[in-house]
Amino acid sequence: MTSDRKAAWSALRGWLVAILVLAGWAVAGAPADAASFQPLEIVTKNGVQVFSVEMATTAEEKETGLMYRKELADGKGMLFDFNPEQEISMWMKNTYVSLDMIFIRADGRILRIAENTEPLSTKIISSRGPARAVLEVVAGTAQKYGIRPGDRVGHPLFGGK
Repeated sequence: MTSDRKAAWSALRGWLVAILVLAGWAVAGAPADAASFQPLEIVTKNGVQVFSVEMATTAEEKETGLMYRKELADGKGMLFDFNPEQEISMWMKNTYVSLDMIFIRADGRILRIAENTEPLSTKIISSRGPARAVLEVVAGTAQKYGIRPGDRVGHPLFGGK
């Protein structure tokens, strides 16, 4: 290869890298409707468990939730914000993954946990009292980490981390 060709290839590679970097930046700064993940901590008697949660704040996000997804990784979840605190009812319609639903009061304390929910069920799952939010994680998470009612959740929704 001649030195002119090498220089041309080098310049082309530089442009391609620049385009890929800009494309990555555009995706990272994607529209507001893209998933927003935030850290969430649950303080249990066994220690602090950290999760990466997708936020469900709009009516559409809350209606859809984790429907149609075929898997949910350990340590991941979805946090539904139902401000102000209220009685909350959920279901598993069109949800293929069994979940633990963790109902959280406005002060960040866990009110109730509905463990191992039944996929694709239309049975109503209630908070059984006023709650600000619901954290959905893969079934078995509460038992695995010793998460119990009364444990504290750290996240900006509850005035914490």
